[in-house]
Amino acid sequence: MFRTILLWGTVAGLIVGSILFGTTVAMADHPPSMGIGMAIGYTSMLIALSAIFVGVKRHRDDALGGVIRFWPAFGMGLGISVVAGVFYVLAWETALAVTGLDYGAKFAEHFIAQRRAEGASAAELARITAEMKAFSVQYADPLYRMPMTFTEIFPVGVLVSLISAALLRRSSFLPARRA
Repeated sequence: MFRTILLWGTVAGLIVGSILFGTTVAMADHPPSMGIGMAIGYTSMLIALSAIFVGVKRHRDDALGGVIRFWPAFGMGLGISVVAGVFYVLAWETALAVTGLDYGAKFAEHFIAQRRAEGASAAELARITAEMKAFSVQYADPLYRMPMTFTEIFPVGVLVSLISAALLRRSSFLPARRA
């Protein structure tokens, strides 16, 4: 099972990591809006994390004779998610290093501009600016940034793991084909 987790976690991680790295480097000078960036990011996560379903199904069919219970399937999905999350974090850190992007500052600028456009008062803007400056300083620290980056992908992995385990625990769902 461990080998399967590493294999499919690596597959998912390489997919999501290469998309993250590629889009960050390609769009470093002209980044898309935050909404488009999030749509690209979460869509690539869902595509990559479909490896959870494939990995659990292959393990169920090949190693377990077509039967797997919910908790082992869910645990396997979580394991694949962790491995993929590590690749995701490494891709983000590499993209930041290659581009020299100060994402914390860019995010802070965007958030402040958004609040200003919504008509926030001067006092509220001063408070938000101070909070965003503190966030930008924290985000510059890799020990703060890396776990935060991991929490972007891991909940998606948990959701995909839950759905995969719920579906694949039924041996009648996409049964193994016997030669």
